[in-house]
Amino acid sequence: MELRSKIIKAYPSAVKYVDTYLPYINKFAEEFGITTEKRMNHFLAQVLHESSGFARVEENLNYSANRLVVVFPKYFNAKNASLYAHKPRKIASRVYANRMGNNGEASMDGYTFRGRGLIQITGRTNYALYRNYCGYDVVANPDLLAKPLGAVRSAMWYWYTHGLNEIADKDDIITITKRINGGTNGLKERRDIYDELKKVA
Repeated sequence: MELRSKIIKAYPSAVKYVDTYLPYINKFAEEFGITTEKRMNHFLAQVLHESSGFARVEENLNYSANRLVVVFPKYFNAKNASLYAHKPRKIASRVYANRMGNNGEASMDGYTFRGRGLIQITGRTNYALYRNYCGYDVVANPDLLAKPLGAVRSAMWYWYTHGLNEIADKDDIITITKRINGGTNGLKERRDIYDELKKVA
């Protein structure tokens, strides 16, 4: 089965967006060594989960006060959460301040370099590293990573530079998920998508 039909069968709601992203997936797969069925299945399982079937290429930071305390307990508590609730710019600027190459909260770097792309590249340092690879100034123009070309190519670049082809060869979805997510959030869904992709020859 060709890749478009395979994606839709494994993640039906992707039908709305697959034609926007699939040409770039096909174009850049060889450049980043995603050249076997197993590697592509693992890559697709991760990006379909991360992007909700290609529907979301920017990090959603519109949290309520209660969710802020649950999701980011290091940064928010019952006293300050209401000041940030449903204010994505302020939330990102606080959560991502002074790390990943970002400056302090007041700089708004956390929001400027929030997660974008199919794997949601995050932080000034990662944006700069990708800029050095691709030649497009995504530091000066970070929204390029939310465009189809940038969303796909940056995800494949991240995949390749984090050694995920070799881990995919070992069928180690837990390690792949940790390197993309920082933990195992959504592991069951990622595994379910992967299993569906494997079923479709």
